[in-house]
Amino acid sequence: MFPTRFLAPFAASLAALLFASCANQKSAAPTAGPDGQPVNPHPPGTYEHFTAEPSYPKTLRYWRNEEVLSRTNPENSRIVISLASQRGFLMNGEEVAVDYPVCSGRRSHPTPAGTYPITEKIIDKRSNKYGRIYDAEGNVVHSDADVTQDEVPEGGRFQGASMRYWMRLTNDGVGHHIGPLPKSRNPVSHACIRGPASMMPTIFSKVEVGTPIIIQ
Repeated sequence: MFPTRFLAPFAASLAALLFASCANQKSAAPTAGPDGQPVNPHPPGTYEHFTAEPSYPKTLRYWRNEEVLSRTNPENSRIVISLASQRGFLMNGEEVAVDYPVCSGRRSHPTPAGTYPITEKIIDKRSNKYGRIYDAEGNVVHSDADVTQDEVPEGGRFQGASMRYWMRLTNDGVGHHIGPLPKSRNPVSHACIRGPASMMPTIFSKVEVGTPIIIQ
């Protein structure tokens, strides 16, 4: 259940908030300079400059507004995840505090769209389903194992994948946590939403159990 502070205005204003915030904060396209190369028309360091770069949204870089971030806390924050752009947004009201790369679920394990309150926060967490299988000599025999389907050899062991700064969204194991982000920027996870190790501790500190994560 959502805390009381989210219930009354949330349903009526959700669409407006999304369109007014990260999803539509697209900058003017770069213009062409005298040499024909694209020139970003926005001041360096601004969010408009960041989102107008040719590499956006596929860049592995993140952008943070230090002033907005400093006044963002569990009482006024929410997270928006864009599956199409593979970007996450820590929001304070309608302001973007952080825009960061994410990796969502592959086609066979899609990340479910919807709005989910965080139900659990754990800094040190390992998957009890996905990870690596080792043989008795300690050699990796399966680097992307599903322990419910893949057999652990006699004398071997299963080690769940690290999911540090875990924020649970669903009862069947979907969460937001630190994880590898492929350079291809394609969705390749087992439905969880991975985020960069350089930014997830900050995101984790700005939310609480009950904070909504909106996946669209």
